Amino acid sequence: MNPTSDVAFTPTVKEIQERLGSRESYARKEERGGFANTITEDLSQFIAHRDSFYLGTANLNGQPYIQHRGGPPGFLKILDEKTLAFADFAGNKQYISFGNLSDNPKVILFLMDYRHGSRVKIWGEAVVIEDDPELLASLSDPAYPAQPERAIKITLHAWDANCRSHIPPRYSEQQMVEVVKSLKQRIWELEEDVRRLREAE
Repeated sequence: MNPTSDVAFTPTVKEIQERLGSRESYARKEERGGFANTITEDLSQFIAHRDSFYLGTANLNGQPYIQHRGGPPGFLKILDEKTLAFADFAGNKQYISFGNLSDNPKVILFLMDYRHGSRVKIWGEAVVIEDDPELLASLSDPAYPAQPERAIKITLHAWDANCRSHIPPRYSEQQMVEVVKSLKQRIWELEEDVRRLREAE
């Protein structure tokens, strides 16, 4: 059986790894099976905190396309150890990802955690589901202000976590609100200390 990392490491990729000196380390990983191919607890927790990811598809001509997908934290749902799904919200009505998946089910998901400097790649095959209102309801958050139109279900083939090199630290609005709140509290406490000291003079 081929290692799961063959989803990314084609013979040409391996030749380049050999030429540039990284093949040996990746070959050792392949001896252990390659990339992970089930959703672990660590991956589950990582996904649960994401409020966006990038979805890569390709058309029949091999032309790649990448699209941002966003929603409330955890909108990318785990159905079982090999299956993910999310509600596809109304957008600009170009339907490029939809069309690509109709012709070519292969996808890659790229998930970023800018705050902690980590990223995860997920390879799989996806199917667009338009006629399962029960599934769509289970993927939707009534509090999120967007109209879900269809479900996209992904069968996971492999996943891998990248190193943290060159990831710029970025923080969400909510994360900044929490930081500013604690700073305001500390400023208030210091101002109270100053006031009491002045009153004691």
